[in-house]
Amino acid sequence: MAKQVDKPTYEIDPAVHGRFDERDTIFMRRFWDHAASFYNIEYRDRAAERISSGEPGYSRVEFARVLASWTVHDCFGGAFSWSRLGEADPSMMQFDRYEADPEEMTQQVKQTAKLFGASLVGICEVNDEWVYSHNRSGDEVEIPSECTHAIVMAIEMDKEGVAASPEYASAVATGVGYSKMAFAIASMSEFLRNLRYKALPMGNDTALSIPLAIDAGIGQLGRNGLLVTPEFGPRIRLCKVFTDMPLLADKPIDFGLTTFCKTCDRCSTACEADAISTEPDPTFEIACPSNNPGIKRWAVDADSCYNFWSENSAACSNCIAACPFSKID
Repeated sequence: MAKQVDKPTYEIDPAVHGRFDERDTIFMRRFWDHAASFYNIEYRDRAAERISSGEPGYSRVEFARVLASWTVHDCFGGAFSWSRLGEADPSMMQFDRYEADPEEMTQQVKQTAKLFGASLVGICEVNDEWVYSHNRSGDEVEIPSECTHAIVMAIEMDKEGVAASPEYASAVATGVGYSKMAFAIASMSEFLRNLRYKALPMGNDTALSIPLAIDAGIGQLGRNGLLVTPEFGPRIRLCKVFTDMPLLADKPIDFGLTTFCKTCDRCSTACEADAISTEPDPTFEIACPSNNPGIKRWAVDADSCYNFWSENSAACSNCIAACPFSKID
């Protein structure tokens, strides 16, 4: 049973913790970190070799489906635009900014998020600690001071697809999740702009999704390094929109996940890369350069994880499928 709590369930050491640089994520380090075992390696590079093996779950047709699942995310760059998409409808000119009670607008925003495909939605105040210090291009990230609230949305991933991990079907579930994310944040942003408010849509860029989702009361951080929700476990993808619309923030929740993860080792056992800690308790130790110091957690070795993705020629969801909260038999 999830209960609302006054403070987020994570623990930070302010003497060590600082804003994370997006260039240090595992997907960016492959471009510049010459010391990394995956330097200059795209994890799908071995697809032809994997497909030629004839192993079930790794066919040419299934790989085509993997690539197609990312279409909206990869080809709809406007989804991540901080400006209105195209010209404003002329009918908008008759309206000024919509002024409403924050409680009413919070309800309207959540209803709209669900209509646009969000399985879960929460709202939190923007904590600058979770905004990247620099983006993937090396530019400093600056969030307009008036954008004080984040609308955080979780998109459920297909249960059967995730259950097939690490076969290509699970990578399709991942890609579809990302494409749905792009649609959700683009549509939510245009909704806010139509009411004459600012909207800054984000996928994995600009700010860290997991701590914002914790702040917004959607879930808690699990042993597998992912957000775990009471409804879908870690079988979700996260996206968010920052806005200057006055909204009411949700409280964080605690459904006993940290205690549960201390005695559950399903995700670490299922991980073929041995990337997930088997220690009984979370610590402040890091496992690789893509971990931000100063956060108490079970740190995940993202380097080993990415190397397995490269061997697999597709994303892996073993730890998601194994989590009891994902509700997969």
